Amino acid sequence: MMAGPGADIHAGGGPARHIPVLLDEVIAALRPAAGELILDGTFGAGGYTRAILATGADVIAVDRDPNAIADGAELVEASGGRLKLVHGAFAELDELAGCALDGVVLDIGVSSMQLDEAERGFSFRADGPLDMRMSGQGLSAADVVNTFKANDIARILGIYGEERQAGRIARMIERKREERPFTRTEQLAHAIEALLGRNPKDKIDPATRTFQALRIYVNDELGQLVLGLQAAERALKPGGRLAVVTFHSLEDRIVKRFFAARSGKASGSRHQPAVTAEAARFETISKAIEASDAEIARNPRSRSAKLRWAVRTDAPARKNHDELDAARIAGLPVASEAEGA
Repeated sequence: MMAGPGADIHAGGGPARHIPVLLDEVIAALRPAAGELILDGTFGAGGYTRAILATGADVIAVDRDPNAIADGAELVEASGGRLKLVHGAFAELDELAGCALDGVVLDIGVSSMQLDEAERGFSFRADGPLDMRMSGQGLSAADVVNTFKANDIARILGIYGEERQAGRIARMIERKREERPFTRTEQLAHAIEALLGRNPKDKIDPATRTFQALRIYVNDELGQLVLGLQAAERALKPGGRLAVVTFHSLEDRIVKRFFAARSGKASGSRHQPAVTAEAARFETISKAIEASDAEIARNPRSRSAKLRWAVRTDAPARKNHDELDAARIAGLPVASEAEGA
């Protein structure tokens, strides 16, 4: 089912459970070759990694999900020493790699395997514990909906899920959790549907945006993305390539802003002090590349995917990646900011 090399095998050696999106376009953007070292910051089932290995390049693959690392053991053995698997977050990819890289690829968001495994609690399509933690550590989605104040829940749903009914849903959650804490995915999904109703013409379930928001918040996905982009800037050699695949507007906006901020072109407003142009740290910045109709027909999950890529210059990486820099790129709060945390 996978496009490209190793089409019918997943990282553990069995049938593929995850089809990597925009695979051919990612490989064209990275241009991996024998003797090069590419870091796959979101290993998942190994789709990108397998295709990169097929070009002759070596790979360091990172994933914060311990299950993904365990499933990749057979691929490591089959690689003949050309693949190193590392359990960790791609926000620290420069430290995890420990050396300069020729390329970095990031496939942002939850994987198909995580969505399809009910016990992980990512999806309302199959009942499971209201968890959603990729690493299995930290706050769970149940912790958020059962302990956060209604205004904090509404803020999370509004920002990360772009949910127009965030206030109504948050107040409903606060009211119903007093009667019975939310512990299951179907329990929360049914409560949202009962509140909002469901128009047969709607393409998405009324709980979709709420589940997206909780997942992004619990895993600090947008904060991790900003840190990962900054880490890639530090790790890439001059001429190294960074390719990022996103699946919704919040992620794509961050990648677009990051490349714009690192392009060396000053930007600002006539109502604010002038912004001094910095040395360009990335060039040959692509426009968003989307899946073809043929790929969408083959893999509906690619419908919302966008790829952006750029080439690293020889300008030194920006120093002091502080919270202000991250906030300017993301334009969004991170998990630690909520009053209920």
